[in-house]
Amino acid sequence: MASGELGTEPQAPRRSSRISGQAKVETPALAKKPRKPSKAGTKRAAEEVDEDEKNKKARADEDETIKENDNVADAAPIDIGDILPSITLKNEKGEDIDTGSIAAEKGVVLFLVPKADTPGCTTQACGFRDIWQEFASLDYDVYGVSADSSTAQSKWQTKKQLPFPLISDPKRSLIGVLGAGDGNKTKRSHFVFEKGGKLLDKKMPVKPADSPRLALQFIKGLGLSE
Repeated sequence: MASGELGTEPQAPRRSSRISGQAKVETPALAKKPRKPSKAGTKRAAEEVDEDEKNKKARADEDETIKENDNVADAAPIDIGDILPSITLKNEKGEDIDTGSIAAEKGVVLFLVPKADTPGCTTQACGFRDIWQEFASLDYDVYGVSADSSTAQSKWQTKKQLPFPLISDPKRSLIGVLGAGDGNKTKRSHFVFEKGGKLLDKKMPVKPADSPRLALQFIKGLGLSE
């Protein structure tokens, strides 16, 4: 072996400068497929749309009711012989009540108070409470009416154990039709309607203690005159 070959290590092959200078080509990332909505998500979206439609319908119905009530309220007050008009209001439970249908099966006494759970109004309401069974025996229903909210009326009804429904008329639509509206006040009064809704008697103004007695006397007098 030649002395020049001793201790010489083999050299690695040189890369071509043309190859090493080439830019690397990156493989484009695959586009992600859109995720399909889950069954639960689809159902929830459908329920939300359905709820929105129900709310829209409820608001439209409420607007229509308010419009109808306003039209009735603009009419002249009813008098003896006139029919109890149809106005949709709320009772003490917050349920809709159509005033035009409450006298369909029985006679009706509506007593109006300026404000629930005040001394004079409580005297009037408790007076009707104490002889309520006598009205029932003559086939008459009793309703209290005021501009108070259903919540305030419900508390008053429970507190004084009033056995009859209360009608909330915050805009005084019915109160105005009965001729008992006085600006932002309600005139103490009562109205007697026969079965079918015809107005037979009204007392306005009337003293709190006298209202129940006078209404009952009038109804009893109807039986004597027949």
